[in-house]
Amino acid sequence: MALTVSLVFFAGILVVVLVRTGYLRLWPALAAVLFGFSLASTGIAPAINSTVGGIAGWLGTLG
Repeated sequence: MALTVSLVFFAGILVVVLVRTGYLRLWPALAAVLFGFSLASTGIAPAINSTVGGIAGWLGTLG
């Protein structure tokens, strides 16, 4: 759970920085957020969660 909150927090900060610097426009950012919410309600969401968890676990063993 702590990893999920950290990942969401980091991704949120990254999106805000990209929008503020002009590398990412507001409407494409909102479209990406809506796509993420839509993707989270599909059947592939558990596979994405386990993949992200596996990568995070692998990165945790490196440090």
